[in-house]
Formats: sequence, structure tokens, C-alpha cells
Amino acid sequence: MSKVSRVYVCSQCGYESAKWNGRCPGCGEWNTLEESAAVGKTQAASRTVRASVDITGAISSLSSVDTKSNEIRYKTGLKELDRVLGGGLVKGSLVLLGGEPGIGKSTILLQICEYLGQDKTILYVSGEESQRQIKLRADRLRVFTENLYLLASTDAEAVCDAVVREKPDVVIIDSIQTMSISALSSAQGSVTQVRECSNLFMRTAKSEEIPFIIVGHVNKDGAIAGPKVMEHIVDAVLYFEGQRNMSYRLLHAAKNRFGRATEIGVFEMTDKGLLEVENPSMMLLSGRPLDVSGCCVACCMEGSRPILAEVQALTAKSGLAVGRRTSTGFDYNRLAIIIAVLEKRIGLHLTSLDVYVSVVGGLRLDEPAADLSIALAIYSSVTDKIVSDKLLAFGEIGLGGEIRNVSYVTQRLEEAQRLGFEKCIVPKASLKGIDKTRFSMKIVGITNLRQAFSEMSE
Repeated sequence: MSKVSRVYVCSQCGYESAKWNGRCPGCGEWNTLEESAAVGKTQAASRTVRASVDITGAISSLSSVDTKSNEIRYKTGLKELDRVLGGGLVKGSLVLLGGEPGIGKSTILLQICEYLGQDKTILYVSGEESQRQIKLRADRLRVFTENLYLLASTDAEAVCDAVVREKPDVVIIDSIQTMSISALSSAQGSVTQVRECSNLFMRTAKSEEIPFIIVGHVNKDGAIAGPKVMEHIVDAVLYFEGQRNMSYRLLHAAKNRFGRATEIGVFEMTDKGLLEVENPSMMLLSGRPLDVSGCCVACCMEGSRPILAEVQALTAKSGLAVGRRTSTGFDYNRLAIIIAVLEKRIGLHLTSLDVYVSVVGGLRLDEPAADLSIALAIYSSVTDKIVSDKLLAFGEIGLGGEIRNVSYVTQRLEEAQRLGFEKCIVPKASLKGIDKTRFSMKIVGITNLRQAFSEMSE
């Protein structure tokens, strides 16, 4: 009996090694090499040998390509999802949807089938559920379209054969970790299987001009499980996020070849499925406390949409030699910089205080424009001075205590005025070219933190 050769494959980047290493030579991650059966050279060579194909007729000039008839966007029926996709589902695209178990990935995909099924056929391929289980979930979500077809299979090649034969308008794969190719000896969900199945679906989507939506599980670090090459293959990578103890879900794009990669969509999970939240700012600001120190409203840009969120800060005397710093929804290192600036430039004594900062609603503020709101909330908590509930502030803080310019000022001010804010503190440099007469609220331009704190108390 012939001996089967073994190789070690990295679960993060797909690097193959003849021996096990504690650290992957390809990506530098630790303990990611997993043992797998190697494909023989003769077998591998036989797969690559084929007759030469003349592709001269497939070459086209850029000006001769007709985008009006080929690049068709399918509306999904959910405006928030269409926003994240860049206007809809592009014909022939490959979309990867990731998220934690139970976050709502399968729910949102089954919901859009009701709208798409009005004039299109959908093939829903599930490797995790039987057809009966999908039917029960569809009844709960009130999905009764006649153009939704179910296929319970884990064979990727059989699925692609069915797609080529039946030619549906949209294909949903739930999930990529359950798919496998019989010619590969590795197990389902392994790096090799995920990579090759993704390649197979990609070739089918492009050749048949059929959009594929693929569900991908995430690992303990929050990244989509499988090799990074899978995210390079697909056209769009969407992440579904949210806290289990909260009903709101955030959908954002980490990659999008057909639209902005910074757009987000907001949904609310109910017993009847996911509902769109068309006004996220109102949702994030609802129920905020009034006349309480340590609270301020921030404005961040998520793609082309300005979103207002409440920032809370709490400072308390620490029982340790050095105070603790904890942040939820805001970068910890950025918080440390803001605290250092407040100590050095303003003279606040925060070394012996515990500082807790939280962004209400599960939103994460990654934009530097949120710095000023964080600083005002911390200053308000230390001095016990209340920030007006009708005040909004945004701006980036420099190491010298200066307030630096930010972008999309007009959009932020329009959103603040629409929600009834009466005063807005912004960087003075950002007001160039801004017509203040368009706004009924008071707009104050500042250059440093001291000016911001004096305006806060007025």
C-alpha cells in the first residue's frame, strides 16, 4: 500500500510546508499550521494538462464594453442592504457575508428572497439545514414566494452543475464552510476546501453572469474563517455585527468593488425578522439622560451618511497607584492620547482616576472627528459640568491641544439641525466655504481645547 504524503497548511494564509512550524513562514501567525493530505504530483499535473484554447475573440477594447446591459443591479427590497452594496446586487458578482452565529445572516438572506422572488428566481443552497427546516423558518419570516428553490447539498461541484443547468437569477450559499469538493482529501471547512470552493463559485458566477451571495462564519478574532485569499476573490465582503443582548444589528462593508467600502446599514432584530432602521441617529440618541455630567453627542461619517451617537465618560477615584482606562466602542490607544493631551495641555489630573468611556448603542467610532466629543465628555465628568443636550461637537485633537480640520462638515451640520440641535462646536478651519446662514443653529469655530471647554459651559 502506498504511503500518503502529508503537508502542513496555514489556516490563515494557506501557506504549505513540508514540516510543522510553530510560526507560519507566510503570514507570521502562531500555531496555525494544520496537517493535511498532499495531492500527488502526477494527480496535480493531470488536472492542469488541457488542450490549448484560442481566446483571441474574447479580447475587447475598453470602449467597446457595454456596461448598461451587463452591469445590472438587483434591488433587494431592503434599502439599508442596498446602501451597503452600493445600490443593489450587481449581476455576476460574488458577495461574502460574515458574522457570528445567530447574528442574523441567514435571516436577512431569506427575507430578501421575498422581494427578489417577485420577478426573479432564487436558488437557496444550504449545507447546514434541511429543506423542511428552511421552510419552517420561511413561514416564520412570512416568505411565501413561488420563485424560491431550495437545495440541501454540500457538494460544491454538484451545486455549480445545478446552477449551470437551471440558470437561476440569484444564488445563495449557506455556508461556504460546509461546502466541499470530493477530489480534495481535506475536510470541510479546511483552508484548501474553502479556497477551492470559493474559486469554483467565482468562476461560475462570472461565466454565467449570476450573482452569488456566500455566507461565511467568523473565527474567535472576529475575522471570516478561512484563508485571506477568499476575501480577495470575492467582489464584496460584508460583516454583520451586533451585541447579543441588544436588538440592533450593524451591517458594514469591508470591501466593495461596486460601491463605497465605508457604508453601514442598521437593522433591528424582532420575532418577525430584521427591520430596517432608516434613522440610526434618532435610534442611538433615544433615551439618553438629560442634565447628567459626562455625556456628549458625537457625529461620525459612515460612508456618505452622518450618524449621531451619544458618548458617555465616567471618572472616579482609583484604588490603584495608576488609574484604569476602559473604552467600549472607541479605540483604546486613541483614548490614551486624548487623556495625555488633557493632562499636559489643560492641566486635568487624571493619573489617579479611573476613566471609563462608552459609545451608546453598540456603534464603534473609528473616525478622528469623535476626539472632541470624547474630550468634552471626560472634562464634563471630571469638573461635574453638564454638557447641554442641544450641543453637538466634532473635531480631531492634535498632540498640541489644537482642534484640526475634518471633512463632510456640511453633511454633519445638516444632520444636527434636522435632529433639533441648537449649538455646534466645530474646528474653525472646517468653516471655510460654509454658509452659516443656511443653518438656524449657532455654529462656533474653535482652534484649541480651552475654547471648546469655555463654549461648553455657556
